[in-house]
Amino acid sequence: MAKRLLRLVLNGRPQDGVAADNMLLLDYLREVLALTGTKTGCDGGECGACTVLIDDKPVLSCLTLAVTCAGKRVDTVEALADDGRLSAIQRGFHEKLGAQCGACTPGFLMASEGLLRRNPDPSEDEIRDALGSNICRCTGYVKIIEAVRHAADLLKQQETAA
Repeated sequence: MAKRLLRLVLNGRPQDGVAADNMLLLDYLREVLALTGTKTGCDGGECGACTVLIDDKPVLSCLTLAVTCAGKRVDTVEALADDGRLSAIQRGFHEKLGAQCGACTPGFLMASEGLLRRNPDPSEDEIRDALGSNICRCTGYVKIIEAVRHAADLLKQQETAA
């Protein structure tokens, strides 16, 4: 299989690597770059556990070829914390108990982060819509929605304080 040079901005830093034409972004992140925060779930684009942000938009990395990310900005769950401090969305999930077993959590965090980057004050319906491609088998989603709303409030507080 042919391989290509892959230049992108990964978690805020320029990244050069090589990827086979048929390598999925999920596999590139986990196997080549050892970024294992992005989870393998269904391998078919149905669960959302592998969600990452490409140019701020949530994308399923199990359905995305790595080489299509050339020249783009890719953010994984590893990018959320800043100097060991939890991001607003991570705090929201922690403080409102949005994480259960944790298998789906990275995908929910990234889908939520993408939503809050586009819309810092989403309604409950907008949250539900943004998280519609993510599946949690442990909860009824109430705590997850509360976590995203709390994160939006935390972001507002940060803006007011700045």
